[in-house]
Amino acid sequence: MARGDQLGRQWKIIQTLISSRQGKSAAELAQELECHPRTLYRDLEALQLAGFPIYTERSEGKNLWSLLDTVKHQIPVPFTLTELMALYFGRDMLKVFKDTVFYDSLESLFQKVKTTLPPESIKYLKNVEQTLHLGMKPYKDYGKFKEILNRVNDAALNRKSIEIVYYTMSRKKETRRRVDPYRIWFFNGTFYLIGLCHMRNEVRIFALDRIKMLHQTKETFEVPEDFNLEKFTGPSFGVYQGAPVHIKVWFHPDVAGYIKEKIWHESQKIHPQDDGSIIFEAQVAGTDEIRFWILTWGSKAEILEPDSLRQDIRAEAERMAKRYESPIVAEESPAYSRTKDHPRRRG
Repeated sequence: MARGDQLGRQWKIIQTLISSRQGKSAAELAQELECHPRTLYRDLEALQLAGFPIYTERSEGKNLWSLLDTVKHQIPVPFTLTELMALYFGRDMLKVFKDTVFYDSLESLFQKVKTTLPPESIKYLKNVEQTLHLGMKPYKDYGKFKEILNRVNDAALNRKSIEIVYYTMSRKKETRRRVDPYRIWFFNGTFYLIGLCHMRNEVRIFALDRIKMLHQTKETFEVPEDFNLEKFTGPSFGVYQGAPVHIKVWFHPDVAGYIKEKIWHESQKIHPQDDGSIIFEAQVAGTDEIRFWILTWGSKAEILEPDSLRQDIRAEAERMAKRYESPIVAEESPAYSRTKDHPRRRG
């Protein structure tokens, strides 16, 4: 039996007993959890050993399982015990915010939640933590950008325009801009500022860690009523913006399962083929990020539409192949000096 399945059942048992006024019989619990009564009794015993005040009493000819009312009533409204436990357990997901104003506040909240939870719940959480670990990679060290993040957040809350010096990675250039900060957006391990760029006179996305200088002005702004973050970011395959493009990608049977098991884009459609391969179809904003994504699948992916993107990827593949045509010569290759501890074989 998978450890995750056992913990999932035990979690549901706790939720069911908390919400039940009269208690539940073993047969009722087993039916709700879709498990064998013997399995249920093992779970109940495990929860009792973990310290949960679960007990049974005879009522109307049935043995009913319940959770002590003292545990139910010490949870402040509007949170239930399992909601507080889930919130406390979720702190692992938020460690990426460490050294930011958001994490400091969340850590304070988690400590308050911890003092609210009964001891048996804390014991159970520690048991779960030994089984399930949540990680996020890659991520950025936002401790170095704490001040910028705090000041952007303050400007967004107070609806104050900011003047920034921003480094554009693609052009390797710094520019001075005035921006109305509409939203702070955390996506794929990075904080972004979404706001009206006065230089371009359009809503743009800025990576917070590329803001080199920031000054909050006295000028105020209003976020347009028709601005919607989900509508703004939805068409993008990631972060980049661009004109809408209809794409079709063929994926080899070896990787088709990996593609099918995730939602990569809100507009995606997947068409299974007779040989086990699939065709992935979507309407995306721009092709930069979809090009990077397709290249990560190597020869297991082939762009079918549009032809312009197909040609871009073909040219990139030719450049990659050319890079590997010649053997590495130590005195000629800067890359060799970086890998001298593990040199590659020469042809």
